[in-house]
Amino acid sequence: MIRKTFPIFLIAITLMISCNKRTIQYPETKKADQKDVYFGVEVSDPYRWLEDDKSQETEAWVKAQNEVTFSYLSQIPYRDKIKERLTSLWNFETMQAPFKKAGKYFFFKNNGLQNQDVLYMQNSFTDEPKILLDPNSLSEDGTIALGGYSVSNDGKYLAYQISKGGSDWNEILVKEIETGKELEDHIKWIKFSGIAWYKDGFFYSRYDEPSSGSELSGVNKYHKVFYHKLGSIASNDELIYQNPEYPLRNYRAQVSIDEKYLFIYETQSTNGNNLYVKNLHKKDNFIKLTTGFNYDYTVLDHVDDNLIVITNYNAPKYKLVRINVNTLEIGNWIDIIPEKKDVLASCRLAGGKVIASYLKDAQTKLEIYSLKGDYLSDIELPAIGTAGRINSVYSENEVFFSFVSFTVPNTVFIYNTDEGVIKPFFEPKLDFDFSNYETKQVFYTSKDGTKVPMFIVHKKGLELNGKNTTMLYAYGGFNISQLPSFSLERLILLENGGVFALANIRGGGEYGENWHKAGVGLNKQNVFDDFIAASEYLINEGYTSPKKLTIRGGSNGGLLVGAVVNQRPDLYAVAFPEVGVMDMLRYHQFTIGWAWVDEYGSSKDSIHFENLYHYSPLHNISNGLNYPATMVITADHDDRVVPAHSFKYIATLQEKYIGKNPVLIRIQTKAGHGGGKPTAMRIDEAADRLSFLFYNTNLKPVYSE
Repeated sequence: MIRKTFPIFLIAITLMISCNKRTIQYPETKKADQKDVYFGVEVSDPYRWLEDDKSQETEAWVKAQNEVTFSYLSQIPYRDKIKERLTSLWNFETMQAPFKKAGKYFFFKNNGLQNQDVLYMQNSFTDEPKILLDPNSLSEDGTIALGGYSVSNDGKYLAYQISKGGSDWNEILVKEIETGKELEDHIKWIKFSGIAWYKDGFFYSRYDEPSSGSELSGVNKYHKVFYHKLGSIASNDELIYQNPEYPLRNYRAQVSIDEKYLFIYETQSTNGNNLYVKNLHKKDNFIKLTTGFNYDYTVLDHVDDNLIVITNYNAPKYKLVRINVNTLEIGNWIDIIPEKKDVLASCRLAGGKVIASYLKDAQTKLEIYSLKGDYLSDIELPAIGTAGRINSVYSENEVFFSFVSFTVPNTVFIYNTDEGVIKPFFEPKLDFDFSNYETKQVFYTSKDGTKVPMFIVHKKGLELNGKNTTMLYAYGGFNISQLPSFSLERLILLENGGVFALANIRGGGEYGENWHKAGVGLNKQNVFDDFIAASEYLINEGYTSPKKLTIRGGSNGGLLVGAVVNQRPDLYAVAFPEVGVMDMLRYHQFTIGWAWVDEYGSSKDSIHFENLYHYSPLHNISNGLNYPATMVITADHDDRVVPAHSFKYIATLQEKYIGKNPVLIRIQTKAGHGGGKPTAMRIDEAADRLSFLFYNTNLKPVYSE
């Protein structure tokens, strides 16, 4: 509950408007005398009280900040017009690639403005599909979302996870597919878990129930794998695997299609995993297949007791190997598809063959191989873009996959592995003329001479006069590749003459593990240098100017934006650091933050402390800099990157920045890190972001009259 009477320091909130300039009086955020000493260096943390997300004082501060932000946004004259246009664009039917189980087809569709996608099922594509699960019925406002899901191998049951308010915490429920009946099975405190069916139940992962008040911020410890038998209560579930000696490790279960083998993936960070295997037909113990956390291992399935595994062991760009369960020693592993020049992003088994998805300069390339590793053919894609959600069954020749690009909305294709034929299966009908726009890929030079790719999208015939409002986006971390994607929000920018740019900076996985490691730990400055160089390229080539350039990034990308505006605020007109990791000295003390130490380093180490302190967005805000117009975006249920990062960051920025640009925070309630956010909430947020962007780059939308 929020206090009815606010503290004095929060009472005075005014927004004064004068011609085209705004002077904002921010809430006065109290300061505490909190100091920490790291290796002889005293570091102040006056806003640490904002880490307590359950306190009435923090809730009052959140409300006060939102009042200022939404008062500012409400004064932008074309905000409603932007929302109206965005809603109109959003209102078209979408579909995800179908998957097949026990002879039935399952797929998600959305009529356009439904808050959550709906799961359908049909026996054949000549039948009328029926609704299997409609998450929109779970809450009036769409804030209960579907997480993971799994259909039992006999096609009788659907086990699914739900998330409330955007939290990473999930609950597992079970539905009988034929009748639609909800079973009494109900499991809570699920996080970072799959659902792996075996006989009349499934394996899953969970934590112990957290103490009251710590649900969204407490450190996640002692992950365990359980087996749940249908009809039983969760407290009686069988403990399958745990390792109490290492409380900061996570475990995820997978079962082979024929239910013969159980695999457990063990992780202690976001980089690398151990792999365990157990024969479920015998009473054998788990066999540890790998040692250490230096490499990634993902099992596709087994074929005649040969595990088919994609890994970067001695292959930074990944390869596909065969491991016979009777001769598990690494020396007996056999390469099916050796490492190549391009990155092997994923593989699927279909029709007795292997579908290999490669990244070639951050674009998808699909190739077909035999199980012996013989190259057979390519699958020709319609344009520069990204193929994802490849769904197939090893014994069947049907393959479904989705394809998107910057100017192609999510389109579903069907491919036949026997005939080698690709056909459109679902093509969305969107009232937008994409033929007026073009996408190009450029390679620019970073500070140390490294060539970095960047996609640039804009109207055909764009004049390179430096006057174009431009949005530059990047991520740069955790081996995550930023590929061509489709965004309705982005169309608003493009149709108003704006430019969108996506920089494939180091820290990502676009060129394999070496590209990733070049942006990790003590190399993190390379990530910022790559982003700054992308900004300078766009300015020097005449696409935009510092008065027109906007940068945006979320999570690790929020850290990126926060660090870069501290280092080069002169380059930018607007900044959107979203759900960012902003306090690099304390990030590991919340929820799953401990798993990021391999990526960032820890302030517990003297060398890493010096590096982190040097670029930490929170600790490098200076009152001598002219910051761009900034809107920090976070959510009250974000238990991935807790909102305290953003709270402390904006409090410090509002304290120290003395310029005229607005520095605001938009705090979404009943939302989390981003996953499962309902459509209505996504439209509102996008409209606010676009309005802030347009207003602070002096771009008037064509439909603003």
